Amino acid sequence: MKRCIMIGLAILGLGFSGCGDSRQTSVVAASPVHGESAAQPSGVSSSVPSESVFVASGPVVVENQVDVAALREGLVVSIFAQPGTVTHRGQVLAKLDDRQISSDVEGAAAKVRSIEANLKNWEAETNVLRSDRSRAEKLYEAQVIPKEELEHVQYKEEADEYEVQREAESLNNAKAAEKSLELEREKTSIVAPFDGIVARRYVRVGQKVSVGDRLFWVTAMVPLQVKFTLPERFYGKIHEGEEVTVSSADISREAKYSAKIVQVSPVVDPSSGTMEILAQVTGPAPELRPGMLVNISLRENP
Repeated sequence: MKRCIMIGLAILGLGFSGCGDSRQTSVVAASPVHGESAAQPSGVSSSVPSESVFVASGPVVVENQVDVAALREGLVVSIFAQPGTVTHRGQVLAKLDDRQISSDVEGAAAKVRSIEANLKNWEAETNVLRSDRSRAEKLYEAQVIPKEELEHVQYKEEADEYEVQREAESLNNAKAAEKSLELEREKTSIVAPFDGIVARRYVRVGQKVSVGDRLFWVTAMVPLQVKFTLPERFYGKIHEGEEVTVSSADISREAKYSAKIVQVSPVVDPSSGTMEILAQVTGPAPELRPGMLVNISLRENP
């Protein structure tokens, strides 16, 4: 019996010894691995402050971009430009019916020619009366004719001089009327206001248009500009002439263009707390088009 009790106590001792080893192993596994960096002491900076990049977004714009509207009422008889047509300033894009106004211009030109001829006739008659007046003055000095006859010749010559002046003013009035009609006829030609490209066409042949109706949308292609806003904390920190980077992930992640700030708003919008910035793209940018939304990156000092 004693022998059995001793064997049981020995077995229990071995069991307790195994439990102690297990706890020791778990403690070792939870300890820091040899070679890992230890925590830095409090008060020691882990990095040096550096510049960060602020990214804003905005559209690509151009200075010249307008809807070309009709300046007079008329019927569209010809269209010479389609979307994508490259245009130059003064190039005819479309033509309105000008038969009536052309007839009015020809009538005004005929009236000008008639008044010019009448003016020459009065000038010639005035020259004759001026000669008669000179002869009458000499006859009066020789006491050949009375004073009344001399005065009659003088008054007639003065009257013709006034007729010459009246016809001269009538001629000026007729020329002004002709010029006004010519300007109206010019309005029947729809022309490009600047060098650019036709983006849209709103009119068709045979369509009757009124004053102010949109006919074409013409836009310039250069110089390209980007318009964006910055938070008010940038006020006083960004100036004209600074460079920014323009990019668009929708076009190409590798394509980046340089732009120079040309305008900084002098005020901050109180509703949004932002200020408006305008930058102009420098150099060629074949992938950018007016109206695109792009990203503008600039460095921000901490």
